Amino acid sequence: MTSIVKPPVRHPSLRTNALGLTLRDYEGVMSTLCAGCGHDSVTAALVQAAWELELEPHRAAKMSGIGCSSKTTAYFMKQSHGFNSVHGRMPSVTTGAAAANRGLTYIGISGDGDSLSIGLGQMCHAIRRNVDMLYVIENNGVYGLTKGQFSASADVGSTSKRGEANEQAPIDPVLLALSIGATFVARSFSGDKKQLVPILKAGLSHKGLALVDVISPCVTFNDHDGSTKSYKYTRDHEVEAVEADYVPVHLEITLPERAAPSDGGGELHVVPMHDGSAVRLRATAAGYDPTDRASAYAHVRACQARGEVATGLLFIDPASRDMHDQLRTTAAPLVDLPFESLCPGAAALDALMKRHR
Repeated sequence: MTSIVKPPVRHPSLRTNALGLTLRDYEGVMSTLCAGCGHDSVTAALVQAAWELELEPHRAAKMSGIGCSSKTTAYFMKQSHGFNSVHGRMPSVTTGAAAANRGLTYIGISGDGDSLSIGLGQMCHAIRRNVDMLYVIENNGVYGLTKGQFSASADVGSTSKRGEANEQAPIDPVLLALSIGATFVARSFSGDKKQLVPILKAGLSHKGLALVDVISPCVTFNDHDGSTKSYKYTRDHEVEAVEADYVPVHLEITLPERAAPSDGGGELHVVPMHDGSAVRLRATAAGYDPTDRASAYAHVRACQARGEVATGLLFIDPASRDMHDQLRTTAAPLVDLPFESLCPGAAALDALMKRHR
């Protein structure tokens, strides 16, 4: 299915930012994701964050890989640059782009399949190099484009739409990022725009790689085993004349206004899912120190032990040095340097080679 261009209709009362742009100016084409998909809520948060930060759309580059999450880049900042790479390769493509042109704001959108399976090594090295980018993982625990198999972030004991239980331990991108030296680590929920927008703004303003893991439930694969209207039962009994599918419409999953009593520091929100299960989101407490890597790791582990998902700004390194600082590149983007500076001639190259012989 191809995306549909939104009509250029603008309400006269829409507010503008300092650039004279409205929220509509930061939107993209119409979404073709499932109705109620949390990824569209992430898109709305990105639109809000970019508008509030007054980013110049033509000075931004949106990068993605493959998967439902990677379609997000088409749905915001239509005037920006963009590159849709092959599966799992978004981090290395962004690294190359950032090395050549440090004058752009890089926004990488990925998923738990794209980043935690085939692209795991790519993500780790982008973190290691501290590439100056916002790295958003839209995390739903399944491969949505290939009918809901478990991804590497699926929790032990979680069941598929066919009722099968996952027995493999998950990869937690937050714990992984903390353990390998990430300079900005955060997690949020797609239905909590109040928390997600400020986190995205902080990530866009951070110098270095800002990893934001967003829990974004997949609404398509929440049916239960045993239902005669389930995907499994229908595929077992139908005679398929043409390839078709039906996606039931669900209401968007949002954060309840009232929080449960706190027994572990910050507020605890219990968010009901469509299938009757619940996600327990623990916000950081008022006295939480996001500059202490060890305490951040301990906090995430403690939340895991209680069956909770730690949210909020979990860690930031105020003294972060990005890839350009570490490699001591020129202040001017390489794409703006004249040919003579990039290729100084055979004599200069011969002298350079002699130094390394």
